[in-house]
Amino acid sequence: MTLLHSKKNLEVDGILIVDKPKGWTSHDVCAFVRRRFRIKKVGHAGTLDPLATGLLIVLLGKATKQSIPLTSCDKEYLGVMELGIETDTHDRHGKVTREASWENVTLENVRQKALDFTGEIIQVPPMVSALKHQGVRLYKLARKGQVVPREGRKVTVHNLKIEKKEGAFVHFFACVSKGTYLRTLVNDLGQSLGCLAALADLRRVRSGEFNLKDSVTIDQLKEFTIQDVANRMFPLQAFLKAR
Repeated sequence: MTLLHSKKNLEVDGILIVDKPKGWTSHDVCAFVRRRFRIKKVGHAGTLDPLATGLLIVLLGKATKQSIPLTSCDKEYLGVMELGIETDTHDRHGKVTREASWENVTLENVRQKALDFTGEIIQVPPMVSALKHQGVRLYKLARKGQVVPREGRKVTVHNLKIEKKEGAFVHFFACVSKGTYLRTLVNDLGQSLGCLAALADLRRVRSGEFNLKDSVTIDQLKEFTIQDVANRMFPLQAFLKAR
């Protein structure tokens, strides 16, 4: 793959919406864009776990300074939870730590319990996260088998709509505030149901004013020129004026 040099007179200070594929970290996407187009400053707003796909806000050039306001917005997701298991990461990428019977849990049971997790709730962040404890990332401590106390944080679940149930798999839509861990929300809901649950699939479809329909895929970016990137990105000045 040929690396593309940006022209000196072509500014790439803006916001690019990327449809992150499963298995890629948010950092992987930024590193790809940085290498592919030789853009010195590339960042993102709102991390997506490797298991998750969908909308990732990629910040180019001077837009990297806008990560805080772009992260501090509500987000929408489509997800699938698997009943009957609990993992150390609260998702299907983790090690199964417990199993329970789920066969008697109905769609209505899940919908009723979901109401308890709607509105402002207190959520204890998972050990496998990028938050820090005494300067060390929690996931690094988790890799060593360490579990440290974490303070609960207030988050808001604006909407948790349970859409359908197919065997042990429950499909849902969620609109949540910044800082909400969907995999922990699923874990806590599973505990409340008494059958346990882990996040099996997650796709972000909206973040603030940005929608997944405005995204480009990694395969598209592999064919893009720097001019194509400039044409598809949201100019930084347009974002600043809208605030």
